[in-house]
Amino acid sequence: MKRNFRYFIGMLAIAIPLCASAQDNLQQQVNNLEGKVNRMPKISGFVQSMYLANLNDDGGLIDNTFRMRRVRMSVEGTLFKGLTYKIQGDFSRSPMLVDAFLKYKPCNEFAIQIGQFKTPFSIESPINPVNLEIFDYGESVQKLVGYSDVCGVGSLGRDLGIMATGSLFPIEKQNGEKFGLVDYSIGVFNGNGANQLDNNNRKDVVGRLDVHPGLKDLTLSGSYYYGFYRNQTVENAEIKFPEFEDVLNRFAHGDRNRWAAGLQYNDGKFVIRGEYFNGQTGYIHYVKTDSGFTWTEESLTSNGYYAVAGYNFALGKDKSQKLMPVLRYEHFVQNAAIEKGGTNWYTVGINYWPLKSVNFKLDYSLVQKESGSNTHRVVAILSYKF
Repeated sequence: MKRNFRYFIGMLAIAIPLCASAQDNLQQQVNNLEGKVNRMPKISGFVQSMYLANLNDDGGLIDNTFRMRRVRMSVEGTLFKGLTYKIQGDFSRSPMLVDAFLKYKPCNEFAIQIGQFKTPFSIESPINPVNLEIFDYGESVQKLVGYSDVCGVGSLGRDLGIMATGSLFPIEKQNGEKFGLVDYSIGVFNGNGANQLDNNNRKDVVGRLDVHPGLKDLTLSGSYYYGFYRNQTVENAEIKFPEFEDVLNRFAHGDRNRWAAGLQYNDGKFVIRGEYFNGQTGYIHYVKTDSGFTWTEESLTSNGYYAVAGYNFALGKDKSQKLMPVLRYEHFVQNAAIEKGGTNWYTVGINYWPLKSVNFKLDYSLVQKESGSNTHRVVAILSYKF
């Protein structure tokens, strides 16, 4: 892990000189801006109510439910120029801290962020769920980006740690559009998910590099996650109940390494995005023998990919309403060692914004397991943001 910290410190040593001039004038800026920066906190949030129904191939209802998917409220603001904060909570099940961080940005090339926030992995995960094309993140993101990870550790796609970000090599187009050719994010995290202390002596390193090759709307992205996890719940179950077969092949601890690569084009009207994910998850494999139990360290390979496309049609007299038909396909394999162990999702949906603060999504998905069984899923979700 010392090597990981050396990489991180080395990155800081490269990035900090890029904004040396901003650092030199920092105190003067603070003094000059005393009383000029708006320090009033901004309160915002969103509410999502959802209806979900699962049906079999014959059209029979398997289950259905109404639920509050998310109820979020956040407070954010500026302490002084360059230093901002954000605190966000969720109240859909019980009060839960979602985000809590400070961010210092002295220049476009470098910013440092510390606290709890989303890890910089994948193109899709950073998107606000209200702005997603369908009702939720895909299975590959859920299982390999720390929402409901295959190793059983992590939640909300977030973690506690420190992260550096920045935008390099600025470009200005003839139409006045400005953007960086390269955006980077790299951080060191506990690796145990939101609102959890670290339970091992290693820290996880996560990074993403985005390239905009001549177009701000076009993003080529690569992400990498290098870490280690420990699932104490499973470990205790194995120690306490070693005689039960269903706990013999469960995760306990091991490497947690993932990578992803993809692209996105989004000009505000036409959206197309696709990514490929690969995950290597170490685990402890217990085997019953005549004399008791033995174990070996093994690795689970997971992979998946998705492609989504949609187009925003402007509606209404003032063209303020938006209607986006959406098509999405996804394939995910949790255990590549199992033949025909993958699942395919074929989704068609409508994403409608009658107002800037109100969004309605209606999705139909055919969930097709390669083993042969199918499920038909219908989801309607209403979001209001303030």
